[in-house]
Amino acid sequence: MGEDLARLWRERHPSVPPVAHTFRTVFADRWVRFHSLPESKRHPESEDEYAIVLHRHNTVLDELFGEQEVFVVTSDWSSTAGGPAGFPTPRRELHPDGVLWWTEPDLSGPDPGFHTYSRFYADRRPWRRGCVDDLLRAVADEEIVDVFLTDTGLRRVHHPYDGGADAVLTTPAERDRLRARHRDWLSRHPSGC
Repeated sequence: MGEDLARLWRERHPSVPPVAHTFRTVFADRWVRFHSLPESKRHPESEDEYAIVLHRHNTVLDELFGEQEVFVVTSDWSSTAGGPAGFPTPRRELHPDGVLWWTEPDLSGPDPGFHTYSRFYADRRPWRRGCVDDLLRAVADEEIVDVFLTDTGLRRVHHPYDGGADAVLTTPAERDRLRARHRDWLSRHPSGC
């Protein structure tokens, strides 16, 4: 699966690596951000607030993916391409079937001691509401970052982060319809962030 997914990503997005936190700028014309709690509160502090977070994520995920198959993507990073994760996360426990499919080096700094390699792992599964709730909770608690879900054609993306989710749709019109359905979950900031 790993090589096939990497090849498909390169075909669909030839100049864009699968680095989730860059999607809002790279796909700005099709991007929308939803906050996961009322009043743009960033972190849940009770089970009632976790229920709101999960409801909002799962509602958007249902609308994006319906009963399709999806790729669930998680990541870690290291100071070497094949070395141990540079920061401990529950990635393996939360995503045990994730297969390494992409390594993205960041060699931009002059000091090799600060070079990093982001590694992306994916599995393919049928979308069903609640199937990634443990992962979504870990994202809300900042235990894991750069997670995203995408349809198997890599056309729609849902990138949860602590505080909300970025969604990338197929067209600006589709994005606008999704945004309109959930306008109460939008940021009040002019940039939409």
